[in-house]
Amino acid sequence: MKNCFYPANILLPDFSLVDGEKWATIACDQFTSEPEYWEEADRFVGGAPSALRVVLPEVYLDESEARVPVINATMINYLENILKEHKSAMIYVEREQPSGGTRRGIIGAVDLMCYDYKKGSDSLVRATEGTVLERIPPRVAVRKNAPIELPHVMLLIDDPEKTVIEPLVGKELATAYDFDLMLGGGHIKGYFVGEAEQKRIENALSALTEKENGGQAPLLFAVGDGNHSLATAKACFEAIREQLGDEAAMAHPARYALCEVVNLYDDALEFEPIYRVMFGVDPENVICELKKYTEKLKGTAAEQKIEYMYAAGRGELTVAAPEAQLPVGTLQNFIDAYIKDHNGVTVDYIHGEDSTEKLANKENAIGFIFDGMKKTDLFKTVMLDGALPRKTFSMGHAKDKRFYLEARKIK
Repeated sequence: MKNCFYPANILLPDFSLVDGEKWATIACDQFTSEPEYWEEADRFVGGAPSALRVVLPEVYLDESEARVPVINATMINYLENILKEHKSAMIYVEREQPSGGTRRGIIGAVDLMCYDYKKGSDSLVRATEGTVLERIPPRVAVRKNAPIELPHVMLLIDDPEKTVIEPLVGKELATAYDFDLMLGGGHIKGYFVGEAEQKRIENALSALTEKENGGQAPLLFAVGDGNHSLATAKACFEAIREQLGDEAAMAHPARYALCEVVNLYDDALEFEPIYRVMFGVDPENVICELKKYTEKLKGTAAEQKIEYMYAAGRGELTVAAPEAQLPVGTLQNFIDAYIKDHNGVTVDYIHGEDSTEKLANKENAIGFIFDGMKKTDLFKTVMLDGALPRKTFSMGHAKDKRFYLEARKIK
């Protein structure tokens, strides 16, 4: 049997003493162009214990040199005074999403020895998007001296028969937490999974690796969210492995990363496109260059449409012969080349049409929206073609994203 997902020693606050709504904090890679969200979260939390104080929102990534030592010191304080360890635990999660529906998952630890984000990998755990190597070192700086990790990584399983997670629905399980999530994030309930159910989950996951995949190497987990966070965990573990040697590293807690496993076929799991907004540009020039670029393409993929918007108006561009299979691939290839040739131009990856339009109306900005991929195509595409273009899809709206809640020692 093949498996790489295990119970973990999970750290949680005592929620009879700590306000869960102030504790749980949305994933750090959300609202990166909307600092007002994070300012409101800061006001809401105030002086209460909060995961907000032990993560670095990416909107503040350029302040990491000053913020990281404070974060690490707060982690130590929380380890000593706030967090309680639950040994060999798995947590079954029911997340009531603000966009509707209840998403279900299981919290545990994935073995980083089974994960490889490189294109063409045949490991049990693979990236679903291209990993931007330049984005890893700043995150390593945050993690390398951290005594604990808090996950926003979500791993997807291809389980149309719903054999792994869904049997937990309605089971009598001990409650781990139950509270609203801050700033309209919905509601979350967590339950401790007993030993018998843990074993059933292990067997069900192993069975998924034995499915016929047309001769392809089995893919157990596709990284649905938090790919760069998982890549950072892998980089930190490899550094420890190089320092300590293989034997010692195999027993080191950094070999594993805490994550949530979610079924691709969960009824509440929706794939949303991640749109693009370019800054520091002349929008008219971008439109002109994009038209020139797409007119030169001689691919065989189906016709694509890309909508653009900026302060002076909006329009739609048709790509007659795209070379990339998805509109996001066509657009991303253009944006990468444009940024390379134009100093000072940046791009941000935006969840939701409203946020895209709001940012695109800024001076010297232009936004793009397009159709996304179907979630049922994910595993097949990753197995056949490797990682998708970076930031191809998001699982739900921004406020549906996983919140930091559980923690685990990595030292």
